[in-house]
Amino acid sequence: MSTLKVDTILKRTGTGTITVGQSGDTISVPSGATLSVAGSASGLPDNTPAFEAFLSSDMNSLSNNTFTKITFDTESFDSDGTYDTSNNRFTPGVAGKYYVYGRVIFNDTNVSEETYHISIRKNGSQISEFFTKSSAESSTGHDDPMMTYVEVVDLDADDYVEIFGKIANSNGSRGIHGSSATNKFTTFGAFKVIGA
Repeated sequence: MSTLKVDTILKRTGTGTITVGQSGDTISVPSGATLSVAGSASGLPDNTPAFEAFLSSDMNSLSNNTFTKITFDTESFDSDGTYDTSNNRFTPGVAGKYYVYGRVIFNDTNVSEETYHISIRKNGSQISEFFTKSSAESSTGHDDPMMTYVEVVDLDADDYVEIFGKIANSNGSRGIHGSSATNKFTTFGAFKVIGA
């Protein structure tokens, strides 16, 4: 094995592509060394696919104690076109572990104690549930609790993820607050976890 010691590698003439190694080789950056990329880079791992969507208008008249799919109908961004606003689901297109996150602001006028639930579902089956309980209020009061949710989910390329919400034991009107591009109250996002 020989060692090549240089300070700068340049293309022999003009500009273009400089190739290091060949197919099947492993290019190693040893422990303690730093690979610094000041220009643009391609082919390196990143956190895509990635997206975030929000609910653009209020969802009213949720059925009591019944999970309802939240219709996140507007995208803030979508790196690979993997979120579908027509069916409100994320299908990654690339297998891996995904960080799924978001928040929901419920809209509830009530006269009793109730619980608020968020369900993360993969291919239609629940994989995580989050809930919180309100305190009793007068008949003229209301609760608008905000809940956040996060889960790391193993997904194949064709798996899909959806978010459902539920208000249980409410005697008042039940709904979920919509958002705008500048006030994203109710959101759903995900991105691929690098190295997992």
